[in-house]
Amino acid sequence: MNSYKVAGKNRRWPRVVLFLAILFIVASLGTIFAVRKTYVENLHPVSASQKSQLITIPEGSTVKEIGVNLEKTGVIRASWAFEWYVRNNSLRDKLQAGTYTLRPNQSTEEIANILTGGHVATDYVTILPAQRIDQIRQSLVGSGFTEQAVDKALKPVQYENHPALVDKPRGASLEGYLYPETFQKNATTLPETTIKSSLDQMQKYLTPELRAKIVSQGLTVHQGIILASIVEQEVSDAGDKKTVAQVFLKRLKENIPLQSDPTAFYGAILAGQKPTLTFKSAYNTYDNLGLPPTPISNVSAASLQAVANPSGTSYLYFVAGDDGKTYFSNTLKEHEQLTQQHCKELCN
Repeated sequence: MNSYKVAGKNRRWPRVVLFLAILFIVASLGTIFAVRKTYVENLHPVSASQKSQLITIPEGSTVKEIGVNLEKTGVIRASWAFEWYVRNNSLRDKLQAGTYTLRPNQSTEEIANILTGGHVATDYVTILPAQRIDQIRQSLVGSGFTEQAVDKALKPVQYENHPALVDKPRGASLEGYLYPETFQKNATTLPETTIKSSLDQMQKYLTPELRAKIVSQGLTVHQGIILASIVEQEVSDAGDKKTVAQVFLKRLKENIPLQSDPTAFYGAILAGQKPTLTFKSAYNTYDNLGLPPTPISNVSAASLQAVANPSGTSYLYFVAGDDGKTYFSNTLKEHEQLTQQHCKELCN
């Protein structure tokens, strides 16, 4: 009798398992359908508004950073949906830096097509953050100015009385002093007008207070701009910039090489060589103590503020991880461990 009951229970097990399997499949399909529906809905335009917005995509921006930028400015519904769309359609390597005119009544697909097609706003000139002066030159030429006019406009002698340049050594180029911003232009605008507007913006941030704080770090203002350009190249997060500035300032005070990759790359690029850490130049801070001879790119307000107001930490090392985060440490051993753990792609 007991044997019969046990056999009956065993026969019911396949039915229970089958029922649970069907339930799981139905639930999974329902979840997939719901996620898919939400994804498609978030590809739709934000609204019917035709109000244009000027949006700048900096050089080197990740897909996530671009998506967050677009969502914050209100031209797409969700950054994650933009990321999915770009990934699903293999558009990541086709996204182009520049300044674009976008509207909330455009779908994510339309906006992605604009960004991958490089359809930049033609009535504006954009100087992007972390650009070298040769890159700024190309941006100006790409905005419709002739090469001859741009080369003439970039000669520093005609701006030597500009207040933004009072700390620049005589004879030095405008490297580091052209503030990244978007400027309007029309058919009669001269490139000199854009350069002067950029210098005007730089002067707005080089306040007497900021200059004084830079000097309080043991630097001249020009040296502060050099260090700010290195910070600009190293990290994008404003909070990280202050700690990276602290690392470099501590290394300067303790007579330790800065060991900044972008400085070595800059020296190689300046010589017309492929960027490499082993290229010998006055800019290679692996081989040379102290700051490089000049800024290595333009700077943002956040990088200037970072040098003027570094964090109160005491780190000596940092590494940019594959996940976009910056990891700081006090000892070489900790630094090597963090590098192995978080920088398996970028550091190889």
